[in-house]
Amino acid sequence: MSKFWSPLVAGLKPYVAGEQPRIANLIKLNTNENPYGPSPKALAAIREAADDRMRLYPDPSSLRLRQAIATRHGVEVDEVFVGNGSDEVLAHVFQALLKHDAPLLFPDISYSFYPVYAGLFGIETIHVPLDEGFRIRIEDYDQPCGAIVIPNPNAPTGIALSLEEIEALAGAHPDQPVVIDEAYVDFGADSAIGLTRRYPNLLVVHTLSKSRSLAGLRVGFAIGQRPLIEALERVKDSFNSYPIDRLAEAGATAAIEDEAWFDETRRKVMASRARMTDVLAARGFEVLPSLANFVFARHPDHDGAELAARLRAEAVLVRHFAKPRIGDFLRISIGTEAECDRLIEAVDSALSN
Repeated sequence: MSKFWSPLVAGLKPYVAGEQPRIANLIKLNTNENPYGPSPKALAAIREAADDRMRLYPDPSSLRLRQAIATRHGVEVDEVFVGNGSDEVLAHVFQALLKHDAPLLFPDISYSFYPVYAGLFGIETIHVPLDEGFRIRIEDYDQPCGAIVIPNPNAPTGIALSLEEIEALAGAHPDQPVVIDEAYVDFGADSAIGLTRRYPNLLVVHTLSKSRSLAGLRVGFAIGQRPLIEALERVKDSFNSYPIDRLAEAGATAAIEDEAWFDETRRKVMASRARMTDVLAARGFEVLPSLANFVFARHPDHDGAELAARLRAEAVLVRHFAKPRIGDFLRISIGTEAECDRLIEAVDSALSN
């Protein structure tokens, strides 16, 4: 700790991203990246945008991208906010909408950036426990609060709420912002974007990192009624007026518009997820019912950390969380069919040791 640090920095517990090792012939299934590349149209748009115009600032409103998002989701363009990845969008959400006198509610097993942001922005929180089946129970959120944020599907469990449950949650808290983080929704769950028309307190956050295969580009967005979006814009313009660069806007816009590539690749991931779930279950794993691009599984006869280490020794990387209740689970991203085959080979080897 440096003497120059502020008290805030000294007390922070930063988010720990998935490991990015340099291992020969690595099968990397630990960070939920899409195994299939971005839309060829997105790559072509990025190349076309890489010209002399790079000397100019980008459009601070990212209007072209917001128009594409609004068109796809059937909302008005001024109901769309874009940012430098959904993590930045969420950071603005925490500052603009989630800090109130009453505590913020979110699941006890959830995206581990939430408590980091809460600490960074000085937000009081209550971690609401998942049930014994690792599901979110919306009735558990029937308590005094200033706001609610929930991933749907949840991470790292992959279990999703229904639209009826989300609507009930928003309706039960008309005076509090309810934020639904839909990073993985395109892999089988139902988006709550349509509900934002009826619920002025509801904000839905998306990323292009997962189903659009653009984790390296860093683009995310939020959709909600105008007052919520205006709050995010006020924070953004007090922090960074140009979060989306020219290449990002070009690539993201083309990716949003290429519905055929999006649908083809997400269906491949969903099919591989179903196959992996069956294969792991046949080997004795408990696999939670995932609607994300990963599965969350544990074996009753093997310690999670030890099993992850054995897979790593086979050059297969998965994510292990050394946390209460989930210490024996592994979060396994869905790879290509060949990568899934290699994972199963490594699992068989690890279970036999």
